Amino acid sequence: MNSLLTVSGLSYRKNKNSLFGSQELFRLSPLSFELKRGETMAVMGENGSGKSLLAKLLVGVLEPEGGSILLNGEPVCNTSKQRRFSAIRMIFQHSKESLNPGLTLGRQLDEALILNTGMSASERKKQIENTLIQVGMLPEHQYFYRHMLSEGQHQRAAVARALILNPQVIVADEPFAALDPSVRSQTANLLMSLQQQLGLGFIFISHNLGIVRHISDRILVLEKGQVIESGKTEVIFNWPKSEYTKRTIQAHQELISGQ
Repeated sequence: MNSLLTVSGLSYRKNKNSLFGSQELFRLSPLSFELKRGETMAVMGENGSGKSLLAKLLVGVLEPEGGSILLNGEPVCNTSKQRRFSAIRMIFQHSKESLNPGLTLGRQLDEALILNTGMSASERKKQIENTLIQVGMLPEHQYFYRHMLSEGQHQRAAVARALILNPQVIVADEPFAALDPSVRSQTANLLMSLQQQLGLGFIFISHNLGIVRHISDRILVLEKGQVIESGKTEVIFNWPKSEYTKRTIQAHQELISGQ
């Protein structure tokens, strides 16, 4: 199967400039991986390991220092350096805060369509309604403001924002961290169902090893900006190589056995 997303030699360096010159604060060493259609790759690592930085590079919030990002073999940036934002979309950690409290959900979804498509008003309305239904909401929810939605609906709205432009890859940065366990389970099942229906590729950043094991096919482990381990999920869980991965999985297993 051909790769959906191919990342080769991706690197980034964050510097701090002062009167005494430039000081390097963090370096994401060149990393490479492939993601197939319908596959989920989890990214693990401690705080400050570069997980969220990687997510920002993939969706275009930051420009890499070097390397390439290919989607179906084609650069994500075209010759005019205009990124195809619709191809790779992101679900943020705090779904409620990512919604504008002064705009209806429908207006926020519509803005993405206005900026990125040539759809007519009627076509955009139909797309909004279909997307809301797709994530388990009602068409009427397009008229709701943020404060009118429940915790679970905030998360579904975040998923709708990611899906509205029919992306091929979704990057989810700690999407379950702030959720109630029941909502977390519902959202995980929703994402897995959408992936099966649409053939989406998922890059899933999380500290929750239970969910990582449940939904991911492969794992990429980062430490201080470097890939220290990668492989199939069950191989990583059963035969971890790096000390960080061993400690993390052991702590997870002890937590489970103590419950």
